[in-house]
Amino acid sequence: MNSPEVSTTAEGSRSRPAGVADVSLASLLDRHTVPGTLWRREDGKIRCVACGHRCLLAPGRRGICKVRFNQDGELRVPFGYVAGVASDPIEKKPFFHVLPGTDALTFGMLGCDFHCAYCQNWITSQALRDPVAQAPIQVVTPEQLVAAAERTGARSVISSYNEPLITAEWAVAVFQQATARGLICGFVSNGNATPEALDFLQPWIRCYKVDLKTFDDRKYRSLGGTLGHVLETIRQVHARGLWLEVVTLVVPGWNDSESELRDIARFLVSVSPDIPWHVTAFHPDYRMTEPRATTAEDLVRAAEIGAAEGLRFVYAGNLPGRVGPWEDTRCPDCGRTVVARVGYTVRRYEVRPDGTCPGCGRALPGLWHREVEPVVSAGWRVPRAVRL
Repeated sequence: MNSPEVSTTAEGSRSRPAGVADVSLASLLDRHTVPGTLWRREDGKIRCVACGHRCLLAPGRRGICKVRFNQDGELRVPFGYVAGVASDPIEKKPFFHVLPGTDALTFGMLGCDFHCAYCQNWITSQALRDPVAQAPIQVVTPEQLVAAAERTGARSVISSYNEPLITAEWAVAVFQQATARGLICGFVSNGNATPEALDFLQPWIRCYKVDLKTFDDRKYRSLGGTLGHVLETIRQVHARGLWLEVVTLVVPGWNDSESELRDIARFLVSVSPDIPWHVTAFHPDYRMTEPRATTAEDLVRAAEIGAAEGLRFVYAGNLPGRVGPWEDTRCPDCGRTVVARVGYTVRRYEVRPDGTCPGCGRALPGLWHREVEPVVSAGWRVPRAVRL
């Protein structure tokens, strides 16, 4: 998931002594909850179906995410605040086949159903598990977020930063307002979804990014999930006709073996060779500080493996200007570069308004601009803080 460039401060910013962080922050967040949708009653308890853990909660108990809980036989879920909000380049999500060169109003809350040791968003995702995390929040309405999107010229609204599945009811409330204003909506997720959650989201989203962190179930379980759930989410998102892009953070010595990278690429090809696969650079962070940082050579090797296995759109990210043509979108038939990029910046855009290659007429999968407009940036594009 993307890292927020700014966390707006209104509540929860005071220092908290170790050992009481969970209690004080949880109490604060409990004031910003509403009755949820993604649950059902089961044997006198509540079965939450927002993520693949499907927690069965007795009264007073919290889910693995720690932000969804059973209060007097009703599931309470997060609502009405943000812990991070920014107007990001859409390429930062990363979505490379969704309105290139535009901005995405991106928002996130607190909490996660995983506990990845290398999380680069741990301040927000692990705020209820780690007393060191200091994550202020700001109360906000869906209307205010959509107004901020329009004010900053964003063309899309994306739920990210923490794990959006566990705050899906809030995301849909925002997406309903955004869709009414003609904005594209999307999810940036760890992929630990359920069919119920995807049914709930599908009317309101057009694009979905999944982190496929490893192809080893043992490693996935060390992060708090299972490989099978994530693979099934990828299959289901694609089958539902949502635009899907997949990201693998390449961690030297952990998930970068040739066999594992080939297994990931082969799986994606089995779903669709048109799924864009982003291989991105790791840097030591949070509790995983032993592996070295990923090099440009590591990313190029991974990208070449993906292309050799039959993926038509493979991208190397996070090291702009150092990975050759692996930042660009090229037509699989004639090889023409139809979108040239450096980092988050689009230097050339040639996809026709009907979504085809100008060189050979091949249809290019994605959500492209349907009108002729300038999307090429004169300077470097960076995330911008948003005032609500």
